[in-house]
Amino acid sequence: MGYYDQDSENRSQRKRGSRAGYFLAALAGVIIGAILVMVAFPNLGIGDENQTTITEDATGGNNGSNDIQNLSVDVNTAVTKAVDKASDAVVGITNTQSSDFWGQGEGQGEGEGEGGTAGSGSGVVYKKTDGKAWIITNNHVIEGANELEVTLNDGTKLPAEVRGSDPWTDLAVIEVDSEKVKTIAEFGKSSALKLGEPVIAIGNPLGLQFSGSITKGIISGLERTIEIDINQDGEVDWNAEVLQTDAAINPGNSGGALVNLSGQVIGINSMKIAQEAVEGIGLSIPIDSVIPIISDIEKYGEVRRPYMGVNLASVKEISQYHQQNTLKLPKNVTTGVAITGVQPNSPASKAGIKEFDVIVEMDGEKVDDVVKLRKFLYNEKQIGENIEITYYRNGKKETTTFELSRETM
Repeated sequence: MGYYDQDSENRSQRKRGSRAGYFLAALAGVIIGAILVMVAFPNLGIGDENQTTITEDATGGNNGSNDIQNLSVDVNTAVTKAVDKASDAVVGITNTQSSDFWGQGEGQGEGEGEGGTAGSGSGVVYKKTDGKAWIITNNHVIEGANELEVTLNDGTKLPAEVRGSDPWTDLAVIEVDSEKVKTIAEFGKSSALKLGEPVIAIGNPLGLQFSGSITKGIISGLERTIEIDINQDGEVDWNAEVLQTDAAINPGNSGGALVNLSGQVIGINSMKIAQEAVEGIGLSIPIDSVIPIISDIEKYGEVRRPYMGVNLASVKEISQYHQQNTLKLPKNVTTGVAITGVQPNSPASKAGIKEFDVIVEMDGEKVDDVVKLRKFLYNEKQIGENIEITYYRNGKKETTTFELSRETM
């Protein structure tokens, strides 16, 4: 017969009961604690997957205040607001040059399609007046066009005419009938931009297939200077002052808008540096530089600049032989601008300037090359003003003064 120990059984039951009691007490504590947290802090978002809340004291700092401010993340960000404001003012521009139905003939080049389509770009509607909507774009977008067509953001296509253009700044103004144009852009101030400031590029990369494309980046550089060869002769004609951004700018974006987070246009996208080892360098013409150009085009159909009436070449681009034997410069003069031709009845001609004279100063400012001469002439002088020219002729330094006129087309 087995022996049954009642005391041992009782002790075992008491141990099991104690462990169960401890477990139930702990579980009750956890549940009660969770309930207390939910009651005390109802906005923590427990059980709500779509709510994201940041809590901080109401003054934005830790000052011991018990006031709580709840800030919820909103998908309607500054970027989307800026795009909503500006995107409808950005249009597509199609440049068609002469050709037959099969795309053969004048203006036909590699990559062009039927009807002689030479290419496409973008533009920004900035003004409506007298039944016309005016659009700013790049000169290279509309150059050589026999026909221009503007495509609005809703797909509406409108014939366009050139109001005027300026190859030096690569800007042009075109116009369309304004009846179906609903949105015009607001201009900001490019002079107020800061390095690292977010910006948005809006345009039509690679044509209308990707119309209204949005890319985002920052201002990577201010007052960048880019050398431009306007007549493609291998010599620098002009230094363009541009904004640098890492927002993606591709062929077809030219003439489109660079926009700040207020939805204001602060640049006209113009080009990118396209080298195999280069990424993220897009360039945009500052809107502060654009405004006086389009003002002249609106008034005159062109940009009016002071005119001397001479053909120019930088001395540093001329061989030493010709510096010494043709220009007859002193050996210590190695920079300046050589006159390679003088227009009849021009201001320079009337002042006695001759071929092979070498300009070294304008109004006392040193002139090293053609670009600096043009910068001084176009940026510092006005039509009708006098200018003092210091130059070398046959090795002798001379000075003359004459009145600048306007070039007649």
